[in-house]
Amino acid sequence: MAKKRKREVELVVLSDIHLGTYGCHSEELLRYLKTIKPKRLVLNGDIIDMWQFSKRYWPKSHMLVIKHLTGLIAKGNTKITYLTGNHDEMLRKFAGFRLGNFQIENKKVIALNGKRAWLFHGDVFDVTMRYSKWIARLGAIGYDLLILLNAAVNFISKSLGRGRISLSKRVKDSVKQAVTFINNFEQTAAEIAIANGYDYVVCGHIHHPEMRKIVTPKGEVTYLNSGDWVENLTALEYHQGVWRIYRYQDDLYAQNIKLPKHMRGDLDNDEIFKDLVSEFLSGKTK
Repeated sequence: MAKKRKREVELVVLSDIHLGTYGCHSEELLRYLKTIKPKRLVLNGDIIDMWQFSKRYWPKSHMLVIKHLTGLIAKGNTKITYLTGNHDEMLRKFAGFRLGNFQIENKKVIALNGKRAWLFHGDVFDVTMRYSKWIARLGAIGYDLLILLNAAVNFISKSLGRGRISLSKRVKDSVKQAVTFINNFEQTAAEIAIANGYDYVVCGHIHHPEMRKIVTPKGEVTYLNSGDWVENLTALEYHQGVWRIYRYQDDLYAQNIKLPKHMRGDLDNDEIFKDLVSEFLSGKTK
């Protein structure tokens, strides 16, 4: 496939990547990142999963995602905002930190062609996070196990010539309480955004990509959710006044991008990290 120029995008929002877990689709994310040239990138929480992080599981592809992001920082052509989530809540103590074109915040308001977008992860609306964090952590472990089982199911399904199956999505779609939670989450975010006069409210957290206008007696707002890179492999893109949900499964060009030689065993994680630091300090990226 012929190499195309990277797509220029004004704003890209990624959330719920969950680096450091078995469910993370880091290779697919790398392919996507290599097809775009974002002017601004918002990492909207749960990028590195600090709840389930283990030194025993940190594949090269996960390190290469970090390397690509630090490469964008080193080049200085992309503004990067890291908004903290519940799985990377340890970073909340660093809210307000800035280094060149990189910053860490808990929430962010961005002006877009005369309109205002309010961005935050969304776990503040999760009752289990606020009052029973141990239940949330237990649920995260169960979710990760379900993703592992899903991988095995999809391997068998693929060998039989059938399509990909998302067990977690089927569970969520079939459980009334889960559907109600998602609806309540979206409605709550919309109502607060309307009360504050925002035109867009952009969240993550619930692993449910969405883009729709929500109207209440007090006004209207466009609700957007970037989804995740565990189940849906989605992102939000804003360019020339238009929002869209990017879906990796529909991007045949990205799916055929060749990954770096590092992936074939040329370097280990320590060497990739040294290369990352060298590129960052020199401001040069490959």
